[in-house]
Amino acid sequence: MSLRDLFLFSLRSVIAYKMRASLTALGITIGICSVVILTSIGEGIQTYVVSEFTQFGTNILGVNPGKKTTMGIPGAIIGSVRPLTLDDAQALNRVSGVLAVVPAVQGNVQVEGNNKSRRTTLIGTGSQMPYVYKFELALGSFLPADSDGHRSRPVAVLGAKLWKELYGSKNPLGDRIRISGSRYRVLGVLKPKGEILGFDLDDSIYIPAHHSMVLFDREGLMGIDVLYSPHASTKELTKGIHRVMLARHGAEDYTIVTQERMLETLGSILAILTLSVAGIGGVSIIVGAIGILTITYIAVSERTSEIGLLRALGVEPRTILILFLSEAICVASLGGLLGLVLGISGSFILKVFIPALPIAINWYYLVLAELIAIFVGLVAGILPARKAAKMDTIEALRTE
Repeated sequence: MSLRDLFLFSLRSVIAYKMRASLTALGITIGICSVVILTSIGEGIQTYVVSEFTQFGTNILGVNPGKKTTMGIPGAIIGSVRPLTLDDAQALNRVSGVLAVVPAVQGNVQVEGNNKSRRTTLIGTGSQMPYVYKFELALGSFLPADSDGHRSRPVAVLGAKLWKELYGSKNPLGDRIRISGSRYRVLGVLKPKGEILGFDLDDSIYIPAHHSMVLFDREGLMGIDVLYSPHASTKELTKGIHRVMLARHGAEDYTIVTQERMLETLGSILAILTLSVAGIGGVSIIVGAIGILTITYIAVSERTSEIGLLRALGVEPRTILILFLSEAICVASLGGLLGLVLGISGSFILKVFIPALPIAINWYYLVLAELIAIFVGLVAGILPARKAAKMDTIEALRTE
């Protein structure tokens, strides 16, 4: 029997028992639909998070205080961790391949200006921050070069939203504002930048890192971000930073995190999350497989005389096995295709009603889902097909 005849025979059998075939395929349809929607949400979240992390560029690494992976007795290094300092940040500027260094301190403060008051996020940073993070100025200038040291002036730069909240359309340059009771002079206003992982960069105020450490009574920085040349070797750059930091600290009481490493870790976590939610839809596929197994067994019993007739006409047991297997595969694949259509439609409907929900359809998962549906049909149809193939011709013909 040719493949064309096999396909037509299977399709006619499915059409002849439309209701039974529809109910059999329903479990597969629901399972595939669930898998498509859940993986689309998972893939959308992954794409969103990665894009958030890379919006400032891909050649940035971070130096954080403390060693994230330690060996030995817990508590053995207590008291040995030195805080990251502004001098550490300035020293890293001398590493080959480094283009800019930005110290970082963050906290929440009360800002008073133009007879208004607002609680907002304060970011202690350095003069090179706009260059590193691709910020642009709407008014004035950013923090001066002397803000990178210990003798920085009390100056501030407003985020776009904070400026609107305090001043409206009024020019704030040169105005004196209070940050947690301390006086600062406004040097500039940043253009809107948006949010990163829910953190509003526009509803923030930026001051020299030294002053932020004083405000929050901190001994050291929360971290140091390093922008390096895209032509530099990340491995060699990391070694250079290690040499400088070890010379200054005397021990590896810091952690260097490259963006590649961070994205790899993040990608692995999100991939596991995507597969986990896909597994939830997989439960429905298993239920669908049991349905195919059950209904195919019933179909074999109902078509015993038909099987006997085929055997009497000289059809080999192997061919009968293939016929029933192809029917099971046909039902599963049609159910899978319908599930793909419903899943893709459902994903777009979700996007329309919940615009904030990140959704991205990965065609790899769609193809994989359909292949799984076909495989499920094949596995579920093996036992019933073997039963049909092993039937005795005379006994089958006697069946009413």
